[in-house]
Amino acid sequence: MLDWLRWLFGSGESSARPHPLEQDWLPPDQTRLADYPRPTPVKRKVLMITHNPVLRSQGGKTVREYFRWNDPEFLAKGYIEDVRWCSQGYANYEVVEHRVVDGFPVKHDGFRYDELSYLHAWKQRQFHQPDGVDYLALVREFEMVELIERREIDEVWLFGHPYGGYYESIMAGRGAFWCNAPPLAGTENCQRRFVIMGFNFERGVGEMLEDLGHRAESILYRVFERTHSQENLFERFTRYDLKYPQQAECGNVHFAPNSVRDYDWGNPRPVWSLCDQWYRFPRLDGTPRMVDAHEWGGGDIRAHQLWCLHHFQHITGETDGIAWNWWQYVIDPNTVPF
Repeated sequence: MLDWLRWLFGSGESSARPHPLEQDWLPPDQTRLADYPRPTPVKRKVLMITHNPVLRSQGGKTVREYFRWNDPEFLAKGYIEDVRWCSQGYANYEVVEHRVVDGFPVKHDGFRYDELSYLHAWKQRQFHQPDGVDYLALVREFEMVELIERREIDEVWLFGHPYGGYYESIMAGRGAFWCNAPPLAGTENCQRRFVIMGFNFERGVGEMLEDLGHRAESILYRVFERTHSQENLFERFTRYDLKYPQQAECGNVHFAPNSVRDYDWGNPRPVWSLCDQWYRFPRLDGTPRMVDAHEWGGGDIRAHQLWCLHHFQHITGETDGIAWNWWQYVIDPNTVPF
């Protein structure tokens, strides 16, 4: 655990994790139930698209170089490793193609920045509204539906500059549903659902994991929408002390078990939590213990999202038709029943 913390809060020069993926991150008095094997790992193929226009008025630097923002390939590598680790080796992403675009994406109303208008907007901090990108134009330009249906890719990652207009995630295809954004109308001809992630290379891997967390929340709320009370396991998982006093479990993307407001991941306030029982699922008869921000990195966004996602269920079995491997739904929305 100390090696992992050194990696997380160190220089960040390498995205390699110092401990083996198979090492469990468990409290010392907890063990997994041996009767429930882990599901077979899956591979997911990604089309990665980076909008990184060249600023010819700035000596030919790209917008990323000019503002000294993060390398999207480095971000993607860290994200892939984090998702693989959080899912206990189940979810294995592979970027099969990376297309770098020398240009700004077109907005839904037809507006498109050029380098002068973008630099001016940045200087004035006044950006075009509506900000949203034209997703259907991107779908057509990059032949996403065709690639999905030929199973050459499984999802799409967009990387770009601030105010690129991307949602954190959006779902497309036949039967698409809310995925932190409305389903993408106009893609119903695609026979497979797929998710388009939107990442900002001004930010880091922690924000990418937050995007994944919101995607997971949307999908799992859909999975459990017909279950109620104690049978709604995801609702139980997301409980935090502010809303459920002395009954906190793992919290959610914005609220750690002891948070009193959004993004309050560094709160030192100790609270009782049943978070450990999710490491022994399907047994949910754990004993609560006192937890605070030291459990999830003391306020670091990446550490908190890793901690929360690492508690997701990932064993074989099911209850009332709902798999105990929540990651299958998060990674492949086609596994969610219509």
